[in-house]
Amino acid sequence: MTPRKKPSKVRKVMKEYKQGTLRSSSGSKVKSRSQAIAIAMSEAGMSKNKNKKKKVPKGYHRMPDGKLMKGSRHKGGY
Repeated sequence: MTPRKKPSKVRKVMKEYKQGTLRSSSGSKVKSRSQAIAIAMSEAGMSKNKNKKKKVPKGYHRMPDGKLMKGSRHKGGY
């Protein structure tokens, strides 16, 4: 889907919600605005949480510059 199509998809789903015709995947009527937004973003292929941090594997830690270091001892301070 092109970037131009995403806002129109969200607009369409929110219009359905306001009219009271939006239904969830189980077939029940959507009552909350936050659920309608979640459905709209999902259908448009957008994500609400864009800046999720990756988990650091056990035995490693992340340096302030973003690099992974093994163990708790390393040369130089922070």
